[in-house]
Amino acid sequence: MLLHQKLEKYNLILASASPRRRQLLSECGLQFTVAEKFECDEYFEPTMPCNKVAQHLSELKSQAYPKALNDNDILLTADTVVIAENKILGKPTDRTQAISMLKKLSGTSHTVTTGVTLRTNERTYSFSVDSTVNFRVLTEEEIIYYIDTYRPYDKAGAYGIQEWIGYVAIESIEGSFFNVMGLPIQRLYVELNEFIS
Repeated sequence: MLLHQKLEKYNLILASASPRRRQLLSECGLQFTVAEKFECDEYFEPTMPCNKVAQHLSELKSQAYPKALNDNDILLTADTVVIAENKILGKPTDRTQAISMLKKLSGTSHTVTTGVTLRTNERTYSFSVDSTVNFRVLTEEEIIYYIDTYRPYDKAGAYGIQEWIGYVAIESIEGSFFNVMGLPIQRLYVELNEFIS
């Protein structure tokens, strides 16, 4: 039986405001509902290894979900971080910070990590996926054009791979393209299938 058929007796709840995550779940043929927005204190200790942060944040979001789950509910939470020079690049707070982030990524490789948490009334399972992204050297004009045109203030590392910058700046990716978009959909498909089996 295919996963979308198995999920017919469940209510998959996506607790994320990301339109990219909604798109990826939809295009994978999975039925889901989108949770109403809720607050979550996305805190992590500065000493936490960078590659553990995304999974930790996905677990925090799962714990912060304010509604009780029904017996057939599966809650899906996720968080994506960009790691450059062993530092977390979150979402830029303003134009200056966004420009600074892209200058840091220009001409280098960085890691994108997405943590995913699946939770029912009875159990919780989390995992994370890494992708390595290689940027060519960007001119200041290109960086400013991208920031001012696409305003990527809701994106970790100040860029969206599915936008203009993904076409002109990314030389290569090692790992999942969709993970860089915000959800490692192939791995999620496999893990979700295991989770409900």
